[in-house]
Amino acid sequence: MKATLAILNELEAHGIFRRYAIGGAMGALFYAEPVVTYDLDVFVVLPVSRGGLLTLTPIYDALRQRGYEPKDEQVIIEGIPVQFLPAYNPLLEEALEYAHTMQVEEVSTRVLQIEHLICISVHTGRLKDRERVRLLMEEGHPNNTFLAEICARHHLTLSTMRGEFS
Repeated sequence: MKATLAILNELEAHGIFRRYAIGGAMGALFYAEPVVTYDLDVFVVLPVSRGGLLTLTPIYDALRQRGYEPKDEQVIIEGIPVQFLPAYNPLLEEALEYAHTMQVEEVSTRVLQIEHLICISVHTGRLKDRERVRLLMEEGHPNNTFLAEICARHHLTLSTMRGEFS
């Protein structure tokens, strides 16, 4: 993981993306019991292309120059499958802005806050996301006031979350 995070930091330092943070199941590991996951979900703020579109091409090009080839929707970086996910809505943009800086194997990285992980999972709404919400609510001890504020800003219903996910 250390080498993978170092590559992510290098890409950010070179402006390939403006900011990143770990999310998804791997992000949840920082707050609750481990769950099975295949890849490292990395949310990124991308520079806007000339045509105004968001594209992952600069990330893939920069990684190819370093010897890492995309395979399907991931890139294997130092043995870890990494999936880059653009911050495509205000919830994800906010989550990246509020991400915590942490040390993992002596490498600085950012991880989405538990409250944002919960809201992103609710917004996505897949079965595995609902299970992640349940786990994070039970084991992660989110700040319920902050969680409610995020839900209100992004039109997510906390009472629905508790009713459906508890």
